[in-house]
Amino acid sequence: MRNTYRHMGYNHDIAFKIIYKDIMSKNPAQIDTDFDAVVGVAAESFTDDDIQNITDALHDGDKKQVQALIDDLSVTESAELLEKVVANDRDELIETYLKQFDSETFVELDEDLRKNILEQMDAKQVASIVSDLDSDDAVNLLYNLDPVFQKAVIKKLSAKNRATIEEGLTFPDDSAGLLMQREFVAIPQFWTIGKTIDYLRAAGEELPQEFFDIFIIDPLYQIVGILPLNQIIRAQRKEKIDSLLSNNDLYIIPADMDQEDVAIIFKDNNILTAPVVDSTNRLIGVITIDDIVDVIEEEAQEDILRLAGVSTSGTDMYRDVLNTTRSRFSWLSVNLLTAIIASMVIGLFDTTINQIVALAILMPIVASMGGNAGTQTLTIAVRALATKDLSRTNMVRMIGKETLVGLLNGLAFAVIAAAVTYLWFDDILLSSVIAIAMVMNLIVAGLFGILIPITLDRLSIDPALASSVFLTTITDVIGFLAFLGLAAIILI
Repeated sequence: MRNTYRHMGYNHDIAFKIIYKDIMSKNPAQIDTDFDAVVGVAAESFTDDDIQNITDALHDGDKKQVQALIDDLSVTESAELLEKVVANDRDELIETYLKQFDSETFVELDEDLRKNILEQMDAKQVASIVSDLDSDDAVNLLYNLDPVFQKAVIKKLSAKNRATIEEGLTFPDDSAGLLMQREFVAIPQFWTIGKTIDYLRAAGEELPQEFFDIFIIDPLYQIVGILPLNQIIRAQRKEKIDSLLSNNDLYIIPADMDQEDVAIIFKDNNILTAPVVDSTNRLIGVITIDDIVDVIEEEAQEDILRLAGVSTSGTDMYRDVLNTTRSRFSWLSVNLLTAIIASMVIGLFDTTINQIVALAILMPIVASMGGNAGTQTLTIAVRALATKDLSRTNMVRMIGKETLVGLLNGLAFAVIAAAVTYLWFDDILLSSVIAIAMVMNLIVAGLFGILIPITLDRLSIDPALASSVFLTTITDVIGFLAFLGLAAIILI
């Protein structure tokens, strides 16, 4: 996959050097500053007015103007254009001006929109796009297409590309095998630096467009080391490659490893490149830092969508109404069930509520405070599990901490809620009831906010997908039960 900053319309070499320098210096503040500057350059270069100019020229039938305007766009800007225009304009742009769009444009599109666009083309057109891409992008482009159409596209590829794509499509979803690219440089361990440099110069166009490291292999094509280009440049021609490997850390990625785990390896070890091996430990590909940037963004977006019960395929923006409705219906159904359970708890105390109307006014406060406090803990826990920061080593300590946080917040808000209730209803007993219920529910919120995702993770259930519905049920039920139960005991 080509560098992310090139997609943003920014000189990728300069941008990469800027950010890489910051990463190596471990200066997070400067990383953010420079990254914002890089993004800012791209953000200023393409506006809604530019899109309007293109669509105006399209409606006027001014082909030369449309071609000129599209030719000036970067890959990301072209993708933004296709995503933002209405369907009819998008269809016309693809049908009439397809050759003006770089193949990388289709990699940058929203997943649902990309699938829709590609499946409206004929197989030969899609095969032409795929042939221009790096292997990882090519596999990614074809992965979610209709199987019949996918096979038709693959038949149009060259024999070499076809074999590479077919192998790539066999790997599990979200695995290192799908993430890797198959363009890399590997040399025997018995070569010298001089022979290596001569080989690189002679290979020319056969080399990958961009690479930072050279992989060292044995006769069985198993990797024995990795050498960065800067180390090769500094070494003497007569030095043996084998002699330079001792000080280099090697992080080998199995092809079936989950991409989240791959991202953690890159983050924890500050590496730019990692080799990918098959089940026999043969070198089959490479993963680079720009791939990991995409993974981090994708995983973060996926967790956010799952917490909200929204489809994690694409962004829902480009799905039709019925499919979008269907994808959200099941989650809303579960939430309806939890609401019914909470209502049944309230129903147990209907006589109490009839006698003291103030309870109906105040009880949502206890439940909502518990829900919000629990969501805070839940968000921290899900993130910590995803990044492997929360494990068996510190689990008990974290559970204790979050429970204590719930207790302290419960005490603080109990005082506030009791004071407000007393000023509102002039009833000290009612104030005491809401104070005690507040403490109880916030303790429960803190405790279950971390216990639920840990338990689901132990059961191999994605905590981001299922945690919130369980937490909502518990905080609502405990909130109503504590408040109304205490009211029934103390006030009546």
